[in-house]
Amino acid sequence: MENYKKLIVWQKSMLLVKETYRLLRFMPKYENYSLSDQMRRSVVSIPSNIAEGAGRNSSKEFAHFLSIARGSRYELETQLLICIELNYLSEEQCKEVFALINEVGKILNGFIKKLNLQ
Repeated sequence: MENYKKLIVWQKSMLLVKETYRLLRFMPKYENYSLSDQMRRSVVSIPSNIAEGAGRNSSKEFAHFLSIARGSRYELETQLLICIELNYLSEEQCKEVFALINEVGKILNGFIKKLNLQ
């Protein structure tokens, strides 16, 4: 997979990064170096692992990195749920990001399944 930038899952995950960073502006300042920082790492990990996997030599390796991206997707979702539980963000504020998380997750799952069948 030479041009990972053409992958819809990579494009959508890049949009997820942008929207997550936008959302994090609403977090309390005292969370800037803990939960917010962890969320930044989680969301950046998604397109980064997709790109890294695309640069590997086999479908098996690519599927492995897509699985890591999927794990980061679940991590981000959990962190957003924590933010809602702690009243740092509202469900309404997170709505668009949750929709992107779900969309990226579905695409990742399908892609992983396809690669594992090859």
